[in-house]
Amino acid sequence: MKEVELNELDEKQPMTGDGSAEKNGSVKVKVPEDSEVKFTGLSKEELMRVAGTAGWVRTRWLLLVLFWLGWVGMLAGAIVIIIQAPRCKPLPEMNWWNEGPLYQIRDVEAFAGDKGLAGVEEKLDQLNQLKVKGLILGPLHTVQVNEAPTLNLKSIDPSFGSVEDLDSLMERAHKKGMSIVLDLTPNYESDVNQWFGGFSNMAQSLKEAMEFWAAKGLDGVLLYSLDAVFPASPDQWAPLLATLEVEEVEGAKKRALIGVADGLTISDAAQLLNSTGMNLLLPELQPAASGQSWANVIQQLYSSHLQTSQGWCLSRPNVGHLASQVTPKLLRLYQLLLFTLPGTPVFNYGDEIGLEDQDTNITPAMVWDYEGPEDEKNTTAKELREELKSRRDWFRSLSDLRGKERSLAHGDYVALHNATASLAYVRVWDQSERFLTAVNWGSADAKLRLAHPELPAQASVRYSTDTERHAQGSSVDLDVLELGPGQALLLSYPFSA
Repeated sequence: MKEVELNELDEKQPMTGDGSAEKNGSVKVKVPEDSEVKFTGLSKEELMRVAGTAGWVRTRWLLLVLFWLGWVGMLAGAIVIIIQAPRCKPLPEMNWWNEGPLYQIRDVEAFAGDKGLAGVEEKLDQLNQLKVKGLILGPLHTVQVNEAPTLNLKSIDPSFGSVEDLDSLMERAHKKGMSIVLDLTPNYESDVNQWFGGFSNMAQSLKEAMEFWAAKGLDGVLLYSLDAVFPASPDQWAPLLATLEVEEVEGAKKRALIGVADGLTISDAAQLLNSTGMNLLLPELQPAASGQSWANVIQQLYSSHLQTSQGWCLSRPNVGHLASQVTPKLLRLYQLLLFTLPGTPVFNYGDEIGLEDQDTNITPAMVWDYEGPEDEKNTTAKELREELKSRRDWFRSLSDLRGKERSLAHGDYVALHNATASLAYVRVWDQSERFLTAVNWGSADAKLRLAHPELPAQASVRYSTDTERHAQGSSVDLDVLELGPGQALLLSYPFSA
């Protein structure tokens, strides 16, 4: 009954708009249940009719033309940029001995204690932190002084370890990206007859030994006192170099023949390197030489296009460690110099912490406990420990920078200044950042005038041995660069087209 009553109930509204009570009729208003209006869009037929109109046809053609014009414009712009952009200079051939410093360990016991070669293997992590690319070991072979019949280049002195110890050392070093070089100087404990009568007497023994060690994975051979066999014809050296050759396949690691040319003039050393095809040569150079002498040596070797075959070593095992040669005060100066010269820096063990020789006849033991627990009560020991760690951090940061920056790794050498006790040069490579080295090993202030058309007005300090005078990150004027006594600076500035 209620549904009937509701259905009969109509909502009536007056037909007149004045709201009067008079009713001329009534209209039944039906309220839709869903008040939302749904838009179903155009049908396919309607869309086809609209798309075919002249307006839409012109719009589509206009958009298509704009798209292709934009695409062609971007392509043309890319071609113009490629054509006008400066060409990148091709990288020179770089081998492992060009990629970082070499580290020489002549007395294995002094370096690693009574563990010998096994002890060296335990220290590979510390050497890897220094970005060392190659270890020069020994001599390890057995020989009695000036007794040629006792020479055995294919053996290892039992006091250093065994052949198996060397195999294990080489295997682990290779996993860490380090190469192993053996010093095979025949009569290495003799000061006058290190080659037992000359090159011809030793050539066959050396060749057999090099074949033996190369088969075990050795990465190179070092020979001292090349002045004792100079001049030797290229034909005499060819068999030794052929022994170290590797098959030319992608990824093959080359072996190096490294020579030390003590006693030879720079011109003779360059002649030896050019005539023999030796991979790396370390000429004799005195740390106390004048800036003019340094500049002359560097320029002679660099002008001979021998940069990738040039090495620098001031701390020969037979003359002492670097700190003993240059004094601890100038240690960081010469480390910076060696790391920024064109060529490969070669250091003796302990040079990274400034190890000094106490006696010419006693090889100093390597110091390892400076990173151990500190004794707060012993102020002197604490200060020494902090100094050794600071020296090592300096060495490591320079080694790391040299490996990362192309200008330092294989950049061109441009001489800027040389005087009695000062030297300055800049290393540049293509569009990479430039690095300027300035050193003053004298006892008085030095003013370096660095007039050069490509130098900017200022450069940024990357490393300084006197941070109070030139703080790291500060800017210095290059017109007249002032250095304090014993100060070294490494500056950098960006490439400018």
